[in-house]
Amino acid sequence: MTTNPLGLEQSDEDVATHDPAKVVLFNDNVHTFEEVITQLIKATRCSQEKAEGLAWEVHTRGKAIVFSGEMMRCVQVSGILEEIQLMTQIEV
Repeated sequence: MTTNPLGLEQSDEDVATHDPAKVVLFNDNVHTFEEVITQLIKATRCSQEKAEGLAWEVHTRGKAIVFSGEMMRCVQVSGILEEIQLMTQIEV
């Protein structure tokens, strides 16, 4: 149990389920831009343009947050990205 700034108690479980989680995608030297873009569209249901922008960010910065939302959805997105061995991490 933790106490938030308002003095209310919360369990660690509450924090993990209510705060948005993030899927981080890491750059690699194996996959093509097209493979990454295709998988991002499949995983996040985003537009081609959004996927291209995310792929470029991953390429230039080494990683990018490609999805933010509920933990269960983040696990799904991460799993789809990892179908082609892309490297991901879920952060809370």
